[in-house]
Amino acid sequence: MKKFLMTALSLAFLGTSAGLVANAEMISLRGDLPLDANAEEFDRRRQETMDGGFKKSWKQQPPSIPHKINKDEITLQVNTCLRCHGEENFKDENAPKIGDSHYAVSEGKVTADLDMRRYTCNLCHAPQLDVDDLVENTFETIKQ
Repeated sequence: MKKFLMTALSLAFLGTSAGLVANAEMISLRGDLPLDANAEEFDRRRQETMDGGFKKSWKQQPPSIPHKINKDEITLQVNTCLRCHGEENFKDENAPKIGDSHYAVSEGKVTADLDMRRYTCNLCHAPQLDVDDLVENTFETIKQ
């Protein structure tokens, strides 16, 4: 009898909550546009460049990219970031060297070659654009 009562109550709860979810209003960055309609194209913004780089927003944040990267290429065969930031060229290019952590493999052993998990630079390092916030927020950076 207890099992039947619990099952009945669970089904009643699921039915009620499913109805609430179905009636909830969804707010999207697309606005009122249906999914099969083309969204408005965002204004193209110029990528910011800054001598000396950008301040970090939180501890252990990967450094932001302070220069344009629209012509850079990262494929399995080519990584143009290494032309300036690689071990051989960073001094001549006056660029920061790739961090030593990028040469450590999963076991923590440091190798002479860049770890392939760190090969795609723009997964962590991002260029900066001068844009307004998408949503209002009160985020403050760390105290430098």
